[in-house]
Amino acid sequence: MSVAFTKEESAETASETLLPDRPISPHPNLVTEAGLQALQTQLHQAREAYEAAQAIDDVNEKRRQSAVPLRDIRYFGERLRTAQLVASPASNEVVSFGSTVTFSRADGRVQTYRIVGEDEADPKAGSISFVAPVAKSLMGKAVGDVVGAGAQEIEVLAIG
Repeated sequence: MSVAFTKEESAETASETLLPDRPISPHPNLVTEAGLQALQTQLHQAREAYEAAQAIDDVNEKRRQSAVPLRDIRYFGERLRTAQLVASPASNEVVSFGSTVTFSRADGRVQTYRIVGEDEADPKAGSISFVAPVAKSLMGKAVGDVVGAGAQEIEVLAIG
């Protein structure tokens, strides 16, 4: 049966099937090798989810189940298209994209993060985006350098 002859269940159903695109960052899409692989995996998973949704007989349910995968396919496709692979740092002399940096804060906390692309950043797992304020302030710094002022001061302890 043609989609033209099916009745929408409600306005809610229509809103569930017409999701807005995920926002794309205005920053360059820098990625590590792991980040590039993760984007490829996520695009593949979105395509699989879309294909699974297409097997659903009920038109309204098919639309609902297709909405998120379609949005994700557009997002991850664009992120892969614009991805700029950055090689691992050649040296640990200064903090750069892909570096793992350990620093101490003025309050005594010691933290370690790897500086990565926006899509692969996960602070709870030990990675932050290169556009995060702390990452921006650490870029180009060497062990022993202190950045910030007062309570916001951080000192680079190690670069890996």
